[in-house]
Amino acid sequence: MTTRHTVAPKGQGGRGAYRTIGEAIRAASPGDLVAIAPGTWTENLVLDRAVVLTAEHGRGSVVIAAPPGELPAVTVEGPDCALHNLTVWGADAGLPAVSVSPGAGLVLEECSVEGGRVQAKGPEDEEDGTTALVLRRCRVEGARLAGLHLAGSVRARLEDTAVTGVDGTGVVLSGTASLDAVRLRLERTTGSGVRLRGRSRLRLTDAVLAGSGRAGLLLEDSTEALAGETRIETPGAAGVHLTGSARAELTDCRIRGAAASGLVVQETALLSASGCSVADAGANGLLVTGSGEARLADCRIDRSAFSAVHLAGTAVGRLADCRVRGGSEHGVHATGEARVELTDCGITDVAMTGVSVLERAVATLTGCRVAGAAAGIGIGSAAGSTVADSTVTGTKEIGVQIAKGGAASLTGIRISGAGAAGLVVDEGAEATVDGGWVEDCAGSGAVVWTGARPEVTGLRIDRPGKNGVFLAEGAGGTFTALDVTRAGFPALHVAKGADPVFRHCRVRDCAEALGTDDGARPVLEDCTADGTPLAFGAPAAPAGQTAPGAAPAARSAGSAEDTGEPEEENLEDLLGELHELVGLDRVKQDVGSLVKLMQTVRRREEAGLPAPPLSRHLVFAGNPGTGKTTVARLYGRLLKALGLLRRGHLIEVDRTALVGEYVGHTGPKTTAAFNRALGGVLFIDEAYSLAPALAGNDFGTEAVATLVKLMEDHRDDVVVIAAGYPGDMHRFIGSNPGLASRFGRTLLFEDYEPVELVSIVEYQAGQHRYELTPTARAELLALFGSMPKGEGFGNGRSARQVFQEMTERQAQRVAELTAPTADQLISLEAHDLPHPAAR
Repeated sequence: MTTRHTVAPKGQGGRGAYRTIGEAIRAASPGDLVAIAPGTWTENLVLDRAVVLTAEHGRGSVVIAAPPGELPAVTVEGPDCALHNLTVWGADAGLPAVSVSPGAGLVLEECSVEGGRVQAKGPEDEEDGTTALVLRRCRVEGARLAGLHLAGSVRARLEDTAVTGVDGTGVVLSGTASLDAVRLRLERTTGSGVRLRGRSRLRLTDAVLAGSGRAGLLLEDSTEALAGETRIETPGAAGVHLTGSARAELTDCRIRGAAASGLVVQETALLSASGCSVADAGANGLLVTGSGEARLADCRIDRSAFSAVHLAGTAVGRLADCRVRGGSEHGVHATGEARVELTDCGITDVAMTGVSVLERAVATLTGCRVAGAAAGIGIGSAAGSTVADSTVTGTKEIGVQIAKGGAASLTGIRISGAGAAGLVVDEGAEATVDGGWVEDCAGSGAVVWTGARPEVTGLRIDRPGKNGVFLAEGAGGTFTALDVTRAGFPALHVAKGADPVFRHCRVRDCAEALGTDDGARPVLEDCTADGTPLAFGAPAAPAGQTAPGAAPAARSAGSAEDTGEPEEENLEDLLGELHELVGLDRVKQDVGSLVKLMQTVRRREEAGLPAPPLSRHLVFAGNPGTGKTTVARLYGRLLKALGLLRRGHLIEVDRTALVGEYVGHTGPKTTAAFNRALGGVLFIDEAYSLAPALAGNDFGTEAVATLVKLMEDHRDDVVVIAAGYPGDMHRFIGSNPGLASRFGRTLLFEDYEPVELVSIVEYQAGQHRYELTPTARAELLALFGSMPKGEGFGNGRSARQVFQEMTERQAQRVAELTAPTADQLISLEAHDLPHPAAR
């Protein structure tokens, strides 16, 4: 029969009341109740028998405070003890406020523990028994080192309990301890939220772990955890971190704002997650290293600061029906000898590659979708990855790339809307393509680089911006049942030394069926172009004619009209031609000085004397329409006349003629343009665009580096002129250390004065048998004087446009005359000037 013992201060509680709690406990029998009157009781209590301590007037009315020292406020040594509605204060935050000894048992209900931890120790061996601990609707606050510490063979349960404000780890389990926590709320710990060591076990249900200084949930050694409907918010390190041989199973959990990776699996640990989400991780969403393994089903990983999923070492990742959205790096990144299996997964809007496989890693993709990434799928591992029934859409760059040394098998893949090439097989890569569709890519449908020999069967390429299939020098492979439609460039382009085999291929509605370079060796077997047999070496269509419905082939940027040697020109005549140009007095003087300097160099060479160091490369700095291209062409002819260049021709290029669209394309493209200029002048218009202010990974830097090397290798056989706005050319020269030493001189092309613009119009008029009246000339001078010299002003180009408009207006005016005279037919009057508002 339960006996009630009352504890009250002197003068309260009536006859038989105890003056201390300790006296009441010593007087109680197992199963008795000790009721405590309101107040603060400074005692070290030892519960060595099954008693229940309760606050007589409810929660918050009784405080049990440990006196100064190292003893807990409450020490439990007996079984089936309980504390109800009490507040317990520890003497030292780094020591236990409540301690449960091995083999004992305690239930805390509606209690608060402050300034010390709740600690329960069990026997080292489970055969020696267990310690039992239950907390219901309790609060543990202000401890140091740990808020709740379970060690050894302890069985604990928490219900609707909060652990908060801990200078250390919130909950620690070690040995063989086990904890079942329902609706645990853990906040503001400087260490991890929950830490498991040894062979401890944890079950979390509907828990919240918020604001931990380190990992939200940390599993070490051989521990195990089950977590369901749990939220881990803003941990200072990983959300869930597994090491050793730990095992964790997460169901419907949410991890938000981890300072490091959301989920971390290391060594031989195993993580299983279903219906979970990881968002706004400060590093990876999921990181698996060592020999760890992660199995995710129906999970989401959003907005990771690093790659959403990263696997390294010999790690294994198996993801099914998962979604990756946003992220500053890759969607899935596998390195080392890792293996990743993706089934029915979606990856969208990542800043780099959707799926990246490097070193010796292996990826298996089935039914996956990549959209809106910088690049779709990149495979640089020779270990042999497979991609089946997957789609890549809307990438900013390449759709799928088998990088140098990589090997992959693609089956039923669909690539749509790539910002560059759809499919790229890099130098030395191995690729097998069986079926699939490449459509609406801005570059070529498929690109095969030197040494690559893919096996392609049943691939359909529709509406590529450039070639259907582009094979670089020395490339090859077999293309069977290939279907190319509506290509903007030749459907099949085969470069020098390339020897692909095309079998049963169809080309339809393309600008041209087959384009080949000298030395190309394609083999075509049973191929057709718009229903007509296609064969290598067939006669070309007459000049100006194309296939019905086909667009004319575009001339390559910078191509020369005539590849023959230019005729000899007289130096004096060329200088005279230079000085006849309107304006440009400073430029004329600079070019004249250069000519004199080079004449001296030439004479020293002829006399057997060493030539002084001289850089012939120039920077032309000026606004549009100031004659830069005209002077560049004259400069090449002058150097030819001086015997310093073989041909003196001009090849004009811009960024589009030098910079490729995908990795490995820029170098060959820049080299090809440079080689066309050998013996003459390479004129790079808007050269500053090769060094944008926010370059990042821009391919323009590769073009600049290639130019610097080529200028050194061919320093006596080419002149490079870099042209552009004055303010931007300084940045271009500073973008590569080799440019400053090679471009030692800048010619400044100043804007034309109004009177010079009038002279340009008069020159144009004379060339076309027109004459300006004195009134027209005066008003034309006023018109040029009033024109705003802003961004749209084109100097000489604007003058030529004005002349064209004047001739059009004059034609309209003269057409209304019944019988115009010869003077009227050639006269440009003030009426023919465009109105200033029209400019």
